[in-house]
Amino acid sequence: MLIGPEAKIRAAAEEAQVSLDGVSIEAVAHSHAAAARAVAMGAAGKVEALMKGSLETHELLAAVVDRGSNLRTERRISHVYAMDVPGYPKPLFVTDAAVNITPSLEEKRDICQNTIDLLHVLGIEQPRLAVLAAVETVNPRMPTTLDAAALTVMAARGQIRGALVDGPLAFDNAISMAAARTKGIVSPVAGQADILLVPDLEAGNMLTKQLMYFGGADGAGLVLGARLPIIMTSRADSLRSRLASVALAKIVAARTLRGAALP
Repeated sequence: MLIGPEAKIRAAAEEAQVSLDGVSIEAVAHSHAAAARAVAMGAAGKVEALMKGSLETHELLAAVVDRGSNLRTERRISHVYAMDVPGYPKPLFVTDAAVNITPSLEEKRDICQNTIDLLHVLGIEQPRLAVLAAVETVNPRMPTTLDAAALTVMAARGQIRGALVDGPLAFDNAISMAAARTKGIVSPVAGQADILLVPDLEAGNMLTKQLMYFGGADGAGLVLGARLPIIMTSRADSLRSRLASVALAKIVAARTLRGAALP
């Protein structure tokens, strides 16, 4: 289903030489109305996922987190990239590279839990989450390491559930057993992370783009923390990445409907 000004939708389809036969169009006047209508339809169960089209990210997310939105939960929303990185033996999930600019400790807890819950839905019972920093030791002059240590303790105390959490870990010893051994790090997460929690949006954005452009990685992007998956891709993303994002949302929606709902 496409939601937006119908004349613009049909004009865009004609320009792209794409047939709209069999495609439902929910006509609204402008992008703000499109975001509001999409959220209302999601809350009513008329659609199982949302995908950002030709509107600003903040327009859609503002409608999702509005106090009157039935898609809003007690969690802070966050973004995750599910990445297929050549040379890494399993999928790698990087969060948050697109929504939370400089998250607080409590917000990082929600970001962790959102992604852990996603991996549970995908069948990974006890994911390994590395809290990234520039170094693997706590340094009072580096606030990121303090947050990482606090999140590790929060997981041990049950404030983050369903994963092995460790940090601070530098990127190399989060994903390389050899690097972890060289530095003498003994950890159930080091060298085999499923999830990388980045310190802030800038670090996450640079990391994911480096993996894509230098490392040849493919990435699927979702917004988590709402009552349904939200597909949010970059304007520069390839068709392959967009299709992967849709496929991931479809899997999550289907498994959620079968009872594996995100808490």
